[in-house]
Amino acid sequence: MSLYHHQVSSGHAVQFSQASAPPPSYGSMRVAPYSQASFAGRATNDMSTKLLLRLACRDVIKLDRMSQSDPMVVVYMNSSRTQHQWREIGRTERIKNAKNPNFEKVFEVTYHFEELQRMRFAVYDADGRSTVLDNHDFVGQLDCTIGEIVGSAHGKLIGELQNDKKSTNNSKSRGMIHIMSEEVQHAAGMVHMQFRASKLDKKDFGLFAKSDPFIEFTSVMPNGQHATFHKTEVIRRTLNPTWRAVHLSTTKMCNGDFDRELKLNCYDWDSDGSHDLIGSCVTSLGEIAAGKREWDLVNPKKMPGGKKAKRGYKNSGVLHLLSYEYEERASFLDYILGGMELMFTIAIDFTGSNGNPALPTSLHYVNPYQPNEYEQAIRAVGSIIQDYDTDKLFPAMGYGGKSVNGVSHNFALNGNEGNPYCCGIDGVVSAYKTALQYWQLFGPTNFAPVIQSVSSYAAESARTKPGQQYFVLLIITDGVITDMANTVSAIVAASHLPMSIIIVGVGQANFDAMDALDGDDGHLVDHRRQKAVRDIVQFVPFRKYQANAEALAAEVLAELPDQVLEYMRMNKIKPTKGQ
Repeated sequence: MSLYHHQVSSGHAVQFSQASAPPPSYGSMRVAPYSQASFAGRATNDMSTKLLLRLACRDVIKLDRMSQSDPMVVVYMNSSRTQHQWREIGRTERIKNAKNPNFEKVFEVTYHFEELQRMRFAVYDADGRSTVLDNHDFVGQLDCTIGEIVGSAHGKLIGELQNDKKSTNNSKSRGMIHIMSEEVQHAAGMVHMQFRASKLDKKDFGLFAKSDPFIEFTSVMPNGQHATFHKTEVIRRTLNPTWRAVHLSTTKMCNGDFDRELKLNCYDWDSDGSHDLIGSCVTSLGEIAAGKREWDLVNPKKMPGGKKAKRGYKNSGVLHLLSYEYEERASFLDYILGGMELMFTIAIDFTGSNGNPALPTSLHYVNPYQPNEYEQAIRAVGSIIQDYDTDKLFPAMGYGGKSVNGVSHNFALNGNEGNPYCCGIDGVVSAYKTALQYWQLFGPTNFAPVIQSVSSYAAESARTKPGQQYFVLLIITDGVITDMANTVSAIVAASHLPMSIIIVGVGQANFDAMDALDGDDGHLVDHRRQKAVRDIVQFVPFRKYQANAEALAAEVLAELPDQVLEYMRMNKIKPTKGQ
């Protein structure tokens, strides 16, 4: 149902004047020019700089019986800006059966010279795709500071993984981690390329055997080290593969340096991780932009003087560039300055699992001396959001509540279904507390109706005002979704729209299902096998940041700029100039 045409289900005509407001254009919000730094959590100052961190491991201990470990790295930061609490800033991909993994994921951090910023790099042997770290085997970790990383020779820190937990393998080395750093340059763009290869060497054995080729892209760092930044998919049993197109930022590829050497290694994939090199070539973005489209793939072992030297050896195949396009990449701030508006809606859980609001044990208990977790979450996130809102009017909805007219999964907290706007965060809190007096906590916990409601506005905006509005739905909930299939379908459909969904989990429930909605480990697929075109969900457990409202807000908003940019890029929408 739409926010404006949802039939009044409260059974009363109460008007909450403190919270309601005249209907404006939907949730109109314009961010101030300095918002890009604010959305990153902090504005940088003259003594700070952005760093790129690239990771690799060597000699990772074997924890699986039949194969090498499947390593991934979880990265944390601890500083005065996180109130000296360890805060996860991201995870690498999982690399299967890898003793010496080179991770594609590149981390961007802000280095403050004047502050002590601790970093933790925790390596796990990943067992499956679960986002819960307890479901994986801990290999070891390295604790250091950003200062130690940048102060190391050539900006590269090598450290031994430590594991103080009791283990039968505790006496063995857990492995080493390599951390390479460099300052971010200002050049920004996207490169779109597609490659094929021809006449590759056969690496597999047998009468009809061929190879299972893939390409590893590496960049030569200023310190001379090679850093992996992308791998193609594996194409099975062929000597003439054509890989899917790749879409890479110039920051990730070469930090904006078009003359930086790029090395492309073509491997024959093996299930045990011991991939065989077919051949390599060296190029640069500058050479590609100048028109070069073909390279010999050379295996050093077959060159004169190599272990497998062949007389008259020329190559082990040829790499062909089928297409190349360079696209200037606009920033989040470019869109804001071009007049794009962010449209926020808040939705609050009114289901029975929250407990009787009259009892102190309830998550909805209104204590005059201590705000409950819902109010804390509303204020923690809303206090940041309202700073970027010109009229400070927010549609505030509830779901899972029951009135005399029955259960509703999308009702206005202020009692005015035709005008659900609340004046500022104080108005949202006031409407929420008043709604508790009129709505019985019931259920079930259905997210799909409110997602579909906001999606309808996003779809209309995309059709009539492309690129001018981006919608953000904040859902606060206490537990398990009961319409998971419909919710996934609604999210998959919304992934095509200018829309993001932020979910904050309150209470002590098991939120594993919420992590599944957060597509950081792969895009969602609904029951019809339709796949989300991009990740639009960010889930944050409130308890993780309960003592640090600023850290919660930074985590909630962390992915939003990239989600906006991804939507604009996919739909080829450029920022408007001269607004």
